[in-house]
Amino acid sequence: MDPQVLAQSVTLDGLPDDLAEALIKVARMRPIKAGAAVFEAGDPADGFYALIEGSLRVILRGEEGEQVLALLSPGAIFGEMALFDGEPRSASIVATKASRLAFFDKHAVYRFADENPAVYRHMLCIVGRRLRASNASLAARSLLPLTGRVAQTILHLSDLFGKTVGEDRILVHHKISQADLAAMVGAARENVSRVLNDWKREGYITRISGYYCIEDAAALRALASL
Repeated sequence: MDPQVLAQSVTLDGLPDDLAEALIKVARMRPIKAGAAVFEAGDPADGFYALIEGSLRVILRGEEGEQVLALLSPGAIFGEMALFDGEPRSASIVATKASRLAFFDKHAVYRFADENPAVYRHMLCIVGRRLRASNASLAARSLLPLTGRVAQTILHLSDLFGKTVGEDRILVHHKISQADLAAMVGAARENVSRVLNDWKREGYITRISGYYCIEDAAALRALASL
């Protein structure tokens, strides 16, 4: 395992260098093929992961198919609640393309953290950030109109996968269907499609080779503001 790669992971951000280097030693690298599941909802929670390379979808499966809850980009961590509640996985994680993960077995982390309590504090900070993000998402769904929720989601995707392609232009370098985007927004696909078509006419976004490109980020940020 390349220590430099893991040391740059969000998982270790904020830990003292010596603890970060030691924690790296308990991680195991796991490759995963495109379309394969890292784990399924209901699986035992045996540890947490850091996404090193590739991209993943967080999904719920039901009788009517899959619903995409979120997309994960390199640096993301997931499954960290396994360290605290011992409950089964609450959602499924599937690779959208070939990816590399670092897996941290919870028992190995417990042994290390028992000797280095700063690790527990760090993981609590990660959980706290996750809860704040969840609360912000719930607030947006309650208080923002549809245009604001779509804008917020597009901007979030640009944070994850954005590439600058010109002055004030950001290409969201990850193909996402309108159905998946609508699921992330929490609205009907047809309604989200109308918003996107309006924005194309207004020059807020364009489509380049199947990718969304933000042409007017300021306009989207204004729409996304509570």
